[in-house]
Amino acid sequence: MTSPTQSIPNATIEAIARSLFKETIQYGFKQIDYLRFVNVLLDMSMKNSSYPGKNEENGDDHNQKQSSALPLLGERIKIRKFMEDADRQLFEKWINDTEGRHFLISRITAKETKIDQCIRNEDNVLGLICLNNNDETPIGILAFLDHDKIQRKAELRKLIGEPEYRGKGFAKEAAKLWMQFGVSILELKKIYLNTLDTNIRNIKLNEELGFRVEGILRNEFFFNNKYYDVLKMSYLVE
Repeated sequence: MTSPTQSIPNATIEAIARSLFKETIQYGFKQIDYLRFVNVLLDMSMKNSSYPGKNEENGDDHNQKQSSALPLLGERIKIRKFMEDADRQLFEKWINDTEGRHFLISRITAKETKIDQCIRNEDNVLGLICLNNNDETPIGILAFLDHDKIQRKAELRKLIGEPEYRGKGFAKEAAKLWMQFGVSILELKKIYLNTLDTNIRNIKLNEELGFRVEGILRNEFFFNNKYYDVLKMSYLVE
């Protein structure tokens, strides 16, 4: 069996790929199916990897490090730790409109995650976006979902929950701070987005944050009696 440090020969990889290609082409795979197939393989390999991560910390130390790094201060906002007892009611209100509902829906299964599952999942890291004023007015929420401590990757989700603050640059400012937190405190090497918003404005916004398009899965997601494309983008820490 090949060890984690050994590289599988190119000839072996090509032979396996040719074998799989013959089977999939007979099944009727198209180009988009191969993209989806590769994405699933990558996700499976990362989730089932047994390779030891560098600088791996125990859970308590890791949580203490996160807590000590918050709040994050920006020009107009601050991001503090999400507190279930104090913030749950706000979170429930924000996910009641169409834009808010997207925050809890899996881009893979199209199933809506329950709010308790999102809040209490140890692999999710949540932060509350507040105005940088005397009242610390809450306006939205950020998350790193499925934080993989070994592969050092997580999915970024962001939501400005109060409609009057949307489209004013708060999401971008918050995302920048949250990404810095992910890289410096969570030690992430890859931050990825799976978004239903495939318009040019959204792509440009995410590219300005450093994300790059990995692919578009056409009609991948069925929600509210409508099919949506899923745009996959990622930010890699070199």
